[in-house]
Amino acid sequence: MIKIEELKMVTEWDKTFPKSDKADHNKVTFVNRYGITLAADMYVPKNAEGKLPAIAVSGPFGAVKEQCSGLYAQTMAERGFLTIAFDPSFTGESGGNVRYMASPDINTEDFMAAVDFLSLHEKVDPDRIGTIGICGWGGMAINAAALDTRVKATVAVTMYDMTRVNANGYFDADDNEEARYQQRKNFCARRLEDLKTGDYKRAGGVVDPLPEDAPFFVKDYYDYYKTDRGYHARSLNSNDGWNVIGCESFMNQPILKYSNEIRSAVLLIHGEKAHSCYFSKDAYADMIRDSKYAGNKELMIIPGASHTDLYDGGEKKVIPFDKIQSFFENYLK
Repeated sequence: MIKIEELKMVTEWDKTFPKSDKADHNKVTFVNRYGITLAADMYVPKNAEGKLPAIAVSGPFGAVKEQCSGLYAQTMAERGFLTIAFDPSFTGESGGNVRYMASPDINTEDFMAAVDFLSLHEKVDPDRIGTIGICGWGGMAINAAALDTRVKATVAVTMYDMTRVNANGYFDADDNEEARYQQRKNFCARRLEDLKTGDYKRAGGVVDPLPEDAPFFVKDYYDYYKTDRGYHARSLNSNDGWNVIGCESFMNQPILKYSNEIRSAVLLIHGEKAHSCYFSKDAYADMIRDSKYAGNKELMIIPGASHTDLYDGGEKKVIPFDKIQSFFENYLK
């Protein structure tokens, strides 16, 4: 028997974006195969009839569904799709203890559990389901697409490969055995300290106050997570961050190893000026290399856009929703 744990969810609108009058909204829950109950916001087009194409949305890494994943979900509902924006395991309003942990396996499963939920929903056509993953959950969405044959189309936005950045550091600057060994030692020492204190030390979210000499990508994160633009009380990046050992297992588990076996459609979208753009460029190259299924893969670079510009559009509203809509309409026929 699958048991659903009781979650305490906020009922009033507490998003970082305004509520639309073109989509109905309600809270839903579903369970992954580890027995963790996930909380989600469902958005349904107003006056929708018949079975609808559906999209599961999550990300960024350390964000909550009240931030940009909810914006994407609501916007796509306005455009005719039934959508859910969900909090991954151990975060936001979703279940799972210990809190603020991440797992390549469990977080990939979160997307697959979302597909389970949508496949069985009375308003959804189970043969027309796609996913949107943002930032670190872009990598998880691609990993899920490699595993889940029910996913017909995937959009990865401003994508991070969290296994690569944890193992190699930013820009692969620590891609060597000695650096990884030191990081492993640090994690192991932290595990014992956490057990001694009886609590898990948090790594800290986006740095605050912002140092004057902070690199551009740190300023970019600050401008979203630490200001009225994107701050949310449940967001790890806006507050105390993940547990220090929260991402330990990412160091040994490349999530995109079989991406060139994905048969379904994939669209990668990244900002030209994003510090993280190399993740999408490399992921796309790997995805089509020696692949029989390269014809439905696409990389879209947004001129002048930073990493967080694709969270909420930034000042110039650069999120290519028209492109995303046409992509899903084509592959979720």
